[in-house]
Amino acid sequence: MGAASSLQPAIVFIGFMGAGKSTALSAARDAGLEVHDTDELLEHELGSSISEFFDSHGEGEFRRREEALAGELLERADGGAVALGGGGVLSERVRTALERHVVVWLQVGAEEAWGRIDDSRPLARDHDRFAELLALREPIYEVLADTVLPATEPEVFERAMPSVLALHQLPSGTRMAWARSATGEYPAFFGRGLLEHGFWPLEGRRFVVSDTVVGELYGSAIGGGAGAVEVAPGEHSKSLAEAERVLRELTTLGMTREDHVVALGGGVVGDLAGFCAAVYQRGVAVVQVPTTLVAQVDSAYGGKTGVDLPEAKNYVGAYHQPAAVLADPATLETLPREELGAGFVEVIKTALLAGGSLWEQVRAIRTLDSAGLDEIIFACARTKIAVVAEDERDGGRRATLNLGHTVGHAIESASGYGRYRHGEAVGLGLLAALRLSEAEDLRAEVEEILARHSLPTRLDPGLQIDQVISAIERDKKRTADGVGFVLLEGPGEAITGQTVNPDRVRGAVQELFPPGTGG
Repeated sequence: MGAASSLQPAIVFIGFMGAGKSTALSAARDAGLEVHDTDELLEHELGSSISEFFDSHGEGEFRRREEALAGELLERADGGAVALGGGGVLSERVRTALERHVVVWLQVGAEEAWGRIDDSRPLARDHDRFAELLALREPIYEVLADTVLPATEPEVFERAMPSVLALHQLPSGTRMAWARSATGEYPAFFGRGLLEHGFWPLEGRRFVVSDTVVGELYGSAIGGGAGAVEVAPGEHSKSLAEAERVLRELTTLGMTREDHVVALGGGVVGDLAGFCAAVYQRGVAVVQVPTTLVAQVDSAYGGKTGVDLPEAKNYVGAYHQPAAVLADPATLETLPREELGAGFVEVIKTALLAGGSLWEQVRAIRTLDSAGLDEIIFACARTKIAVVAEDERDGGRRATLNLGHTVGHAIESASGYGRYRHGEAVGLGLLAALRLSEAEDLRAEVEEILARHSLPTRLDPGLQIDQVISAIERDKKRTADGVGFVLLEGPGEAITGQTVNPDRVRGAVQELFPPGTGG
């Protein structure tokens, strides 16, 4: 044990055939690391190509030889980088050996992988079987991964390598997802103890924007700040007037285009500080440091920034991708229970959109414990990152993220942004969206989940239905054809841009009021 513990972890690339492990290994070599490719080593040991050995001796004997070579290499590795064959992770010995290393999953889709390879590979001679193998292995890759890189183009490995190397320095258990979109890419780090560690992903001076509560709790952990601007907690700080005040204070502090903003806080601070970064001197970098559940799950990623108008939520804003995200789930331990619950609505929404195992995990949660949500938070963040990579500006898949938000935002606006937390309003919006989807059983289950976690399932009787309907009609995604709703045929089956008869919308909102109220 003593000898093994003195060895340095290696960077180990895992992934399916055609994911680009050899290219990633070249990027590691260019970064000065000693590299090993298990497929190449195995062919040298076997004295034949993998395909020839596979055909003559069978898969069982090949896996035995692969396990012996890869297992020993990983057990003895002292730093450097290793690329595993696509099926290497099927071995329990290999999976155990990976525990002390930084494991990088190169994620690739079935069609893209199929287009990159030829039929000389023994398991790549039948398209349907090829896709089935990927589906079977992906859950294994996902569980093992400390880092997820989209295997889209060779250059991404070179650009991401400094962030991958940084994981060696970070607290044990820290993970990273590489976020990409049409206008930018960045590392999203997630791990307990990140803020206390002192790691920072950018050079240059930092100007921290936070609220008065979070600033007092975590402002000192940022360290090295050249200045700080604080705002009052709550949605009322997401205004043009407050944005102007923050911008003027940054000017007074002497911030330049070579400096960057740090958005330290929840969704309000992230949106406000991100917006200020987007427009300050026509754009400076921003590092998002989310400290609430909704921000760590959703709002810190994807580059949407903005402020509210009295008439409608998020009516003024800009797309401005962060330069990095640092999410420390330890910050959730200081959240009031009500805030944690409100943030959990965004988890429910993301799980409904993702379906599959994520929905199964979320629907099974009986009590909220921030310490037990780490895996789910990271999975939700990766879901959001994947959606934005496909559609940055709401032209397609990203619009699904609006599930529950059309009515939710209207409730916030109609109640003056003071009665409901964002997540509480979106939870009610989910119930309306599921009613409009005619997903009766799913609506009943979501209502039970909300009630289980002490979240509202009815509107305040003091609110008037006409106020909510008017706010819906001002939704910023409204087109000439009307308001397009995101509806759900089932978990993982969202459809966007659905115009709905106004009487049905009114009925779905009326149902949120206690009987006999709402006007």
